[in-house]
Amino acid sequence: MENIKVLLVDDEAELVDTLAERLIMRDIQADWATGAEEALYKADRNPYDIAVLDVKMPGISGITLKKLMEQKHPGMKFIFMTGHGSEADFKAGTMEAGSEYYLVKPVNIEDLIIKMKEVISEARGTK
Repeated sequence: MENIKVLLVDDEAELVDTLAERLIMRDIQADWATGAEEALYKADRNPYDIAVLDVKMPGISGITLKKLMEQKHPGMKFIFMTGHGSEADFKAGTMEAGSEYYLVKPVNIEDLIIKMKEVISEARGTK
């Protein structure tokens, strides 16, 4: 995927570090944060194309974080991931937040890349 920059956000540092390493091995620029404040800080300093957000984090949830990031970075796209609740509950919550893109943990790296390609294709109108 040409020049895509991804920000992974989850309170589980090992998860986002591992996902970032695997994306980098596939020539995708990836960075990560373990909370909303750190994610907002990084997003203000780096032009990310996609943010992959955990739904449930201490403090600011992924859904709230998406809304905050959209205000400051309207071109950024989002994918949610979660390890909590049923898929139906998760779909309802992310649709409410304006996102149909979601992954259930543990996140498979190939599934993540497929979702990222879908998001980028849709954003570019090539889907």
